[in-house]
Amino acid sequence: MNEKKTISVTPDLIQQILPARLVSSRKGDNGIVLILGGSGIYHGAPLLSTLSALRSGVDLVYTAIPKSNVAALRAFSPNIIALPFPNDEFTIGSAKYLLNILPKKPDVVAIGMGMNIAKPASLLYIITELKKIGSKLLLDASALIPEIIEDISGTNTIVTPHLGEYKRLFQKEQDYCGRTMDATTTPRTKTTLKELALNVYRVAKKYGITIILKGYYNIICNGKYTQQVQQQKHIAVIKRTTPAMTVAGCGDVLSGVVAGLLTKVLDPFSASIAGVYLTGIAGDLAYQRVGLHMVATDLIEQLPNTMKPFDKTISEPESSFV
Repeated sequence: MNEKKTISVTPDLIQQILPARLVSSRKGDNGIVLILGGSGIYHGAPLLSTLSALRSGVDLVYTAIPKSNVAALRAFSPNIIALPFPNDEFTIGSAKYLLNILPKKPDVVAIGMGMNIAKPASLLYIITELKKIGSKLLLDASALIPEIIEDISGTNTIVTPHLGEYKRLFQKEQDYCGRTMDATTTPRTKTTLKELALNVYRVAKKYGITIILKGYYNIICNGKYTQQVQQQKHIAVIKRTTPAMTVAGCGDVLSGVVAGLLTKVLDPFSASIAGVYLTGIAGDLAYQRVGLHMVATDLIEQLPNTMKPFDKTISEPESSFV
């Protein structure tokens, strides 16, 4: 791997990335997130993303889910603001309904966690409409289909695939060793970390997006210029802190944390680095408490302990108050 392109992720860098909160800020100033996901089977995925986005320090999180999921989520926590759409499948009608009932414009929208998408057209419609109102996007899980690439190219949208989703999303690309991707390719056993990281960087640069490839090594690559991290640094690799994080739901937690940070950290690459790092530390703290018996909600419970050491506030001059 080209060391000139690889950034070293340290606590000092995370402190540099995370902004101070204005003492006089009001509700909404510290971020508004929309989580869009859920289905008849996977009601928990958007719940995990919602709770982790809240714990990341944002002011408001709206959770758009099928009507059948609403009772369960509201019963779980009074912090949930549920926006129900009619069917378990997400359709263009669902998208139009949701856009009409949004209380406020979200700064960031995370889409796909546990989602059942009726047709690609419904996903493309909501992406197009959210781009029009200026919301930044994070796409995960069911939203990672090749049809989205044209619509997100050049936007620095964040995508968060694991290896299988990465292959599905970029199936028209060459695989990690230069061969055409097909059903007989087994990149897990034939690809080095260097080859994989350089492939992710090449794809991110080609499409002008930010990629978080999740795995034992989390590979984060950006495809556009970033002001917060040095321009020549395009790749970050963060090793998983504990094998306990293979439990279902950890990816949903990561999506919520990164979405929350993206409301305050303007650069998607920096928000992605901080999100992966902080979620990993939270995972390690949960592992120390419960060992290999961790569930995703244990991870969320440790987010405040993980993030609190990086908290800082700043005051406005008195002359700036009206």
